[in-house]
Amino acid sequence: MRNTGDLTATDPSPPPGKKTRARGPKDKTPAPDRGDTVQSVDRAVTILELLARDGTAGVTALAHELGVHKSTASRLLAALESRSLVEQVEERGKYRLGVGILRLAGATNARLDVVQEARPVCRRLANATGETVNVVILSGGAALYIDQIAGPSTLSSYNWVGQHIPLHATSNGKVLLSELSRSEVDAVLGELTAYTPATITDREAFLTELATVRHQGYAVAADELDVGLTALAAPIHNAHGEVIASVSVSGPSFRIDAARLAELVPLVTGAGDEISAALGWLAPERRAAPLPDRTPVRG
Repeated sequence: MRNTGDLTATDPSPPPGKKTRARGPKDKTPAPDRGDTVQSVDRAVTILELLARDGTAGVTALAHELGVHKSTASRLLAALESRSLVEQVEERGKYRLGVGILRLAGATNARLDVVQEARPVCRRLANATGETVNVVILSGGAALYIDQIAGPSTLSSYNWVGQHIPLHATSNGKVLLSELSRSEVDAVLGELTAYTPATITDREAFLTELATVRHQGYAVAADELDVGLTALAAPIHNAHGEVIASVSVSGPSFRIDAARLAELVPLVTGAGDEISAALGWLAPERRAAPLPDRTPVRG
C-alpha cells in the first residue's frame, strides 16, 4: 500500500510537444523553429525585466538592450500588450508593465498566503492525528498539492508537493469542486476514471456526492484512489467565503476506520476554519474541537 496521501502513484507525463502543421505543395510557410521560439520567449521576459528595472522605456531603447531590430522589439511588445503584460503610457512609444503582471503576481501571492497561514495549523493537526496533512488547490482539471506535513505515524517521507491528483477520486478534489456550479464542474471535470472498485465513475452519482460534501462541510475518500488509503478533507475559504483550497488528513485505511473518521472530522474541519479565519473569513459557526496546544494564528 502506498501512503501517497490522496495521490496517484506516478507523475503525470509532460504534455507532448507542439505538432507542426502539415504543409502541402502550395504551402510555403516554414515550419516553426524551436530555437526561435525559445529565443522569442527569452527576449519577451527580458523586456519585462527591463521595464521592471527602468519603469518605462521606448521601442528604440528596448531594441538596443535586446540587440535586435526595432521591428522585432515592436512585435514582442505587441504580443505582451495583447496579454496586458505591458501597456503604452501617455507619451507615445513608451511602455510600462501592465495590469496583467499584477494578476499573475496576485495568483502567486494568494498561494503563498495560504501556505504561510496553513503551515502552523497543519503542523499541529499532523501532531494531533499522527497522519499526513496536505494543503491542496484547484489547478485546471486537477488538484495541486502546495504543502505537506508528515505526521509521526507516517511511514513514507516522500514529499508530493507540486504533484497533480485526480479530482473525483480524492477527498481534496471533492471539497474543491463542492462549491462550484454544475456548469463549472462539467467544465473542469473530465472522464471519471476508475482507479479502484470504490472510485465513483457515474457523473450523476458524483454530483450527488458533491452535494453531500457541500452540506456536511467535509469530504471522505476511502479506497477510491488507492486501495488501503483513506483521506478526509475540509475547505479553506478566503475573505469572501470562496473555497480556495482544502486541507486533508490521510493514512492507511486500517488506521482510519469509521470510528477514527468520526474523531478526525472536528479536527480537520476545525483546521480548515482556523486557516480560513487567518485569511479573513468569518465562519457562520464553528464546528471544530480545538487542536492540542493551539496557539493564536495571526488574522
